[in-house]
Amino acid sequence: MSTTLFPLAFIGVMYLMNAYIYKRLVKRLHFNVENISFIFLIAVFVLEIFFVVQMIFHPIVESPALYYTLSLSVAVTVSLFFITLLYDLVHTTAQQIPFDQGRRRFMKIAFDVTMLILAFSYIIKGLVGGIKRPELNKVDVFIDDLGFDELTIVQLSDVHIGNTIGKAFVHECVERINALKPDIVVITGDLVDRKIEDAKDDLSPLKELESRFGTYFVLGNHEYYHGAEDIANYMPELNVKALLNESVMIRDGNNALNLVGINDLQSIRFETLPVDTYRAFEGVDKTVPTILLSHQPKSIELVKDKVYDLMLSGHTHGGQIFPFGFLVMLQQPFLAGLHAVTSSKQIFVSRGTGYWGPPVRVFAPSEISVLTLRPGQQYK
Repeated sequence: MSTTLFPLAFIGVMYLMNAYIYKRLVKRLHFNVENISFIFLIAVFVLEIFFVVQMIFHPIVESPALYYTLSLSVAVTVSLFFITLLYDLVHTTAQQIPFDQGRRRFMKIAFDVTMLILAFSYIIKGLVGGIKRPELNKVDVFIDDLGFDELTIVQLSDVHIGNTIGKAFVHECVERINALKPDIVVITGDLVDRKIEDAKDDLSPLKELESRFGTYFVLGNHEYYHGAEDIANYMPELNVKALLNESVMIRDGNNALNLVGINDLQSIRFETLPVDTYRAFEGVDKTVPTILLSHQPKSIELVKDKVYDLMLSGHTHGGQIFPFGFLVMLQQPFLAGLHAVTSSKQIFVSRGTGYWGPPVRVFAPSEISVLTLRPGQQYK
């Protein structure tokens, strides 16, 4: 979809959602709130139009507060849309059940009050989830013939440094990671959501990351939107190694493992840094375990003929706003967590450390993933 069609389609979808909310929720409520709700929804829709205009033309100087306010309008519409879908389903079903008029009126009032409380709670939960600091998601991963008695990998993914996520957030993440004393730190894409020259100060705390074997990075789809090559080239300034279809050997005495990184599938649309799995696995020592870094879970299709033990991905945000996860699963094979791909391959998908778009998370908390690799039979 072209850059012209996408904003028009977005505005069109927002209009239809708001119209649906007004017609199927507001107008059917027992309480007389049509006028004030109509004004509220119009105001929200105007903010959504301005959100698109601001993102494309930047008529007002950008600020986190402005982005937060404008993107919040999108979050409100999406949240109310899901509540309206539920209301519509239950209301339509209930109309088919025979009740006497008095009882039906009482149940209608009780149901409407419940739905209003649910709508308010849904939005508040989402806002709190958006600003809540990432949880430490600790997961044990068993790998046959690991060699190491124990190896800790801390994964950051989908931080989306840019509009409302900045230096303070990154600094706190670095402090928490350093306190864990990890062996390896990996960043599995979508680290930044702006051009590198505008993100350098926000990224600077990454220089202080401490781990036994270093920090490694692979590109996500959003890096391609903002200059993947420039972003990758800047990583050494942060003491971060970008794995661009390449591998490194992690060695400690007689113990070793391969760390392989492949470029994102989004590269297929761009003329720079294309994904190349042959090059990435060229020269990999097949006698030791292999950890693969790839932003999108569906990359497993690209590497189904490659030998690896564990793939680390992100991209999905765990759905970010329930029930969006069901739509994500139409495109991605795994939504979040640890899964068996085959009898010898596993994948772990992070829910993401930041968020994208509206600063909202519902039933998909952000995370810093702490993966403890141990020798043994893999997850089933």
